Order: sequence, then C-alpha cells, then structure tokens
Amino acid sequence: MATHLRLVGMAALWGASWSWGKVVAQSMAPLAAASLRFLFASVALLLWMHRASALRDLKKLTRNQWLGLTAAALAGVFGYSSFFMLSLQLVPAGRAAIVVTLNPGATLLLAALLFRERLNPAILTGMVLSAIGAYIAISGGSGATLPGALGVGELLLLGCVACWVAYTLIGRLVLKGVDALTTTTVTTVIGASMLLLASLAFEGSAAWRALSDAPLNAWISVLALAFGATAIAYAWYFEGVKALGAGAASGYITLVPVFGVLFSSLWLGEPTPGSLFIGAALAISGMALMHFGRRRAG
Repeated sequence: MATHLRLVGMAALWGASWSWGKVVAQSMAPLAAASLRFLFASVALLLWMHRASALRDLKKLTRNQWLGLTAAALAGVFGYSSFFMLSLQLVPAGRAAIVVTLNPGATLLLAALLFRERLNPAILTGMVLSAIGAYIAISGGSGATLPGALGVGELLLLGCVACWVAYTLIGRLVLKGVDALTTTTVTTVIGASMLLLASLAFEGSAAWRALSDAPLNAWISVLALAFGATAIAYAWYFEGVKALGAGAASGYITLVPVFGVLFSSLWLGEPTPGSLFIGAALAISGMALMHFGRRRAG
C-alpha cells in the first residue's frame, strides 16, 4: 500500500511542477531559474548516491556511457527544462501539463520506426486518442488549422515532447547497464552545468543579480521543483519500479496531467474551460490505453 501511495505522490509532484514552474517563470529569467532547480537537485541526488555507496560506481562507466549520459543531459535536462520554462511564460500551467500525454505515444512511434517494436491496436488507438486530446486541450478547442491554433508557447511545449522522446530513446540506445539512480544523477549534474553556462552566456550576470528581487513564492517554487519534483519524485518512482516493476509503476504517470490541471486551478486560479476537460479526458484515456497495450505486448 505504501508503494502505491508513494507513486500517487510522485504523480502529484510531477503534476504540481507545472504550477511551480509557472510561478518561477513569471519572476525569474528562465535559464537562470532552470539552473537553480537542477543545481539544487544535483546536491540532493549526489548525497543520495553517497548514502547508497554508489559514487564509486562512476569510475566503472565507459567512455561511450559518459557520451550517452551527456547526450541524455542535453536532451532531457537542458533541452526539456529550457522549453519548459520558456513555454510557461506564455501558456497556462493547466494546458501545459496536458503535453505529458504526448510523450508515450511519440516515444512508442519512434521506437517502432527505429527499433521495430510492434504496435498493437490498443497502442495505436491510444496514440490517436492522446494526440486528439492534447490538441483539443492546448489549442483551447479551436477549430483552426494547426499553425493557426498553436502559438509560440504551444510550439515550445512540443519542444518539451521532442526533448523527452530523445532522452528516452538515447537512454535505451546507449545507456544499457547504467542504473536509474546513476543516470538521473549524472544527467542532472551535467544538465545543470549546461544550463548555468547558457544562462551566463545568453542572460548575463544581470539575470543572476535580479534573483535577489524575486518574491518568496518563486524561491519556494524553485526549491519545490528541485527537491520535490526531481529528487523525491524520482526516489519514489525508483522504489515503485523496484517493488512493482517498470510497467506497473509507469502506469501512475497517467495521473500527472490530472494533478497538473487540478493544481493550476486551485493554486493559480487558472480558468478550466470545457475544452480543457474534454481534451484532458481523451488524452489521459489514450495514455491508459497505451499502457494497457504495452502490458499485453509484454
């Protein structure tokens, strides 16, 4: 029972990350804020590895594994978090959270093309439902054509999807034999370094000096993103994978957009039009159907 509650907590933390990110995006420079998130998370994860006596295992990583971890950090931390912060400057957090539903379908589709994974009818139907639902949610139910319905913020959200798919496929392709804790910690540290350098190069030292003027709720949100949505959520997810298996644990990710919409409404007072509920329902149903199809295929 405790494992299932932790997995629900994981989904809640990942869902809340969109509201926390929205608060941060309104008060801090995006790359500086993302740097802070992953620098704080790096400290927590390194301490976790130290406690688990896993730091010494870093010496066993091969050159190709280090290159793979760097590529994963570029996509999954630097790229994803950059698009994440930039999009939340333009898009309501509730609508943005629905983008999570596109990740599994896009990943499975590319895996089928690149690795010849088989797609059964349940997975294909789930892909279609998720795509339709996400489009309805992020476009506000507009009947316009895709370019007209999606603005810059929505296109940045699609950048989040592309980065997450790349991160997942890179992990599958080149990170075999590297455990989840090591992968998360090393990519977080490398990604934080990339974000810091990019922030100094593009935003300058002025962005960092301006952090002192950020309100308290922005700093609380940064810490929540670092320790809640990154360190604690991943710890609970890994515990779930160990206890229940990867397939069962990943099924709880279906709850992420539910919590995302709920928290954006409760905490930020964002409006929740009917199109958002309809799109979210379709997208979440599609995610659940894809998960069912993957379990049957396995």
